[in-house]
Amino acid sequence: MFGYDEVLTAARVAFTDRYGGASKPPYGEFNLGTAAGPDADGVRTNFQQVATEFGVRTEHVVVLHQVHGRDVHVVRPGDELPLNPHPQADALVTDRTDVVLAVRAADCLPVLLAGDGVIGAAHSGRRGMYAGVVPATVDAMRKLGASRITAVLGPYACGKCYEVPEEMRAEVSAQVPASYSETSWGTPAIDVAAGVRAQLAELDVEVIDATACTIESGNLYSYRREGPESGRLAGLIKLAGS
Repeated sequence: MFGYDEVLTAARVAFTDRYGGASKPPYGEFNLGTAAGPDADGVRTNFQQVATEFGVRTEHVVVLHQVHGRDVHVVRPGDELPLNPHPQADALVTDRTDVVLAVRAADCLPVLLAGDGVIGAAHSGRRGMYAGVVPATVDAMRKLGASRITAVLGPYACGKCYEVPEEMRAEVSAQVPASYSETSWGTPAIDVAAGVRAQLAELDVEVIDATACTIESGNLYSYRREGPESGRLAGLIKLAGS
C-alpha cells in the first residue's frame, strides 16, 4: 500500500505502491486512478482504505482533475467536501487538519510539501515542471502563512529512463536547465526531479528525496512501461492535528 510513509514535524506524507488493494488485473492491486473508469469499484475501495489509514472520512481525501498545468486549488475552512466536480488543477494547498491532499501519477513526479500549519501536494510532469507548478504551490502556501517549507519528492520516470526527442529536451532545458539529461543508452532525456529540485533550491525549500523510478520498478505504476492499462499511484499528505 505505502512504499513510503513518514511523519514530518508538520505532517504525515506517503507515496503508494501497487500492492495491498482491491483492484483486479490489469490494474491490481492498489490503483488510485479515476473512479469513473473500468476499475471504478477497486479505486473507490482503495480510497476508502487510504481514508481509514489517515483517520479521515473518505470524502475528505481531496483529489483533482489533473491537466498538466500550474494552477493551484486552495482547500479552505468551510469548503464542502467532496469537491464536485473535481477542480481542474495540478496542485492542492490547505491549512485544514481534517483532509488528506492527494495527487496521482504514473511517471510524473508527485511532490508533497509541509510547513508551519500549511500543506501542499503537486503533480509535476514535464509540462508541469516547465510551467512552474511546484513554485506556484510554494507561493500559495506562503500566502497562507507557511515558512520553513519541506518538500518530499516521490516516484517518477527517472532521468536515465525518460527518453524524449532532442527538440523537446532543448526546449525544456532552456527553461529549466537542471532537467537536461541523457538515458542510460545515450539518447536525449529529461530529469523532472532534478529540475524541480533546482526550482525548490531557488525558493529556499528543503528537499527530502523519496524518489524511485516508476519505469524500472515493478512495484510502481508506469504509463510508459504498461500503457493505457496502467493504474495510478498517489502522493498523500495530511497536516498534523485532528
